Amino acid sequence: MHQRTAPITILIADDHPLMREGIAAVIHSQADMQVVGEAADGNEAVALYRTLRPDVTLIDLQMPNLNGMEAIVAIRAEFPQACLAILTTFRGDARAMQAIKSGAQGYLLKSSLRKELTDAIRVLAGGHRYIPAEIAGELARHLGHETLTVRELQVLELTARGNGNKEIGRLLTLSEDTVKGHLRSIMDKLGANNRTHAVTIGIERGFLEI
Repeated sequence: MHQRTAPITILIADDHPLMREGIAAVIHSQADMQVVGEAADGNEAVALYRTLRPDVTLIDLQMPNLNGMEAIVAIRAEFPQACLAILTTFRGDARAMQAIKSGAQGYLLKSSLRKELTDAIRVLAGGHRYIPAEIAGELARHLGHETLTVRELQVLELTARGNGNKEIGRLLTLSEDTVKGHLRSIMDKLGANNRTHAVTIGIERGFLEI
């Protein structure tokens, strides 16, 4: 079996300096890994990837200028073989599925970085996907379920902000009956008892950002 001799090169993209420092410290403790660059936003991540071509890129989901998902799409369009992993606090299956569809091979929860980070990097560098067991379980649990449409997501988001049906209708140029129809569909798809429950599930599964 061919043994890797060069260290795994890693680019870290996160808008929080302390998070970048923490990740870099864990990586620096490993003899077979090397941080080659750090980006503070999505645009910087794309530019640094272009220059450095790292083996693995860790990208925060929420960043200014270009978010993690947009940065992944941009890098993937230019470099189809890029190895990209999302860093996030979101445990929801909807966000994970969106990241995978955007081209991420990994999905790492910030809460378990210290424990899983180095293992995940080695798995990713070896050309495999890395999805934590709890996220994989959530994805499997909701596999085959109908996803929310763009319009339903808009209605759910406005509901989460405390708007009533009439106000949602005004903001989206829809009749009140149409809004009610969308809410019924949302509750049905999410298995919610009422609109408040639908918002709670929407947050848990990652359809809504908080």
